[in-house]
Amino acid sequence: MAFGSRDPRSAMRAASVCLVREDAAGVQTYLGYRPGDSPLGSVAFPGGSMEHEDGTDVRWFGPSLRVWARKLGILDQKMVRSYIICAIRELFEETGILLAGTDEQSVAEINDDQEWMSMRESIAGQDIGFSTFLARRGLGVRTDLLRPIAHWLSPNFALRRFDTWYFSAAVPQGQHASLLRSKGRWAAWLSAREVIGKRQSQWLGELVGQHDTVGLRLSQITTPAVELILERMAQANGAIAYLSRVRNLGLQHPNLLERDGRYLLEIVSSEDDADFTRRL
Repeated sequence: MAFGSRDPRSAMRAASVCLVREDAAGVQTYLGYRPGDSPLGSVAFPGGSMEHEDGTDVRWFGPSLRVWARKLGILDQKMVRSYIICAIRELFEETGILLAGTDEQSVAEINDDQEWMSMRESIAGQDIGFSTFLARRGLGVRTDLLRPIAHWLSPNFALRRFDTWYFSAAVPQGQHASLLRSKGRWAAWLSAREVIGKRQSQWLGELVGQHDTVGLRLSQITTPAVELILERMAQANGAIAYLSRVRNLGLQHPNLLERDGRYLLEIVSSEDDADFTRRL
């Protein structure tokens, strides 16, 4: 508020993938801990910032870049490819889930967990490019397994700002999510309804058990984007219903407001084609 007249920092591009699976209570999703005051939240979905190599051409299965560009409302098809490759790469690095196959119907099989982990660490450490990894195994990205669900821009006052596309996906048969050995600290499958139902308590912060999560509520350890996506998951009648839902993908952008001495985040967005304003 003190420096409101300053130009906001430019936003880095990023992508995140919300894994979902069926649960007796609706939808489960995979959440992980991010150390170091991450702009994507201390507790968030798998994801991260775009890298230059994400623009590299790779074998491509699923909707064409033109179709994806229309879905995302982005004219630059190279930028569209970078967002999608970033999402698939980050998901593989952080969870081991690989949305890729040798053709339009197959998905990669994990035959050796240790070899898979070593490849994930090499890609995360940029010792090998993701496109090189795919090419050596004759794999192409299965973009048809991704569903775009939200587009968020960090608030203007943020020190580190991200322009982030969120996608959702189910875990392919024969694969399972696991922490990256060299970086991971905590991750778990949780019921979206339980997380939202206990959002005013310290339940999730205590469950994560890290120094910057213990004793804190959901809104204090994650971002508005993650919290609102979890709300939508909690409302869905199962993973299939959540994945197949038609969404408005307009940009959502939190702004800082001061009202009667209190600071609020106001999020102007759209839902089901109707404008709404949400204050947190």
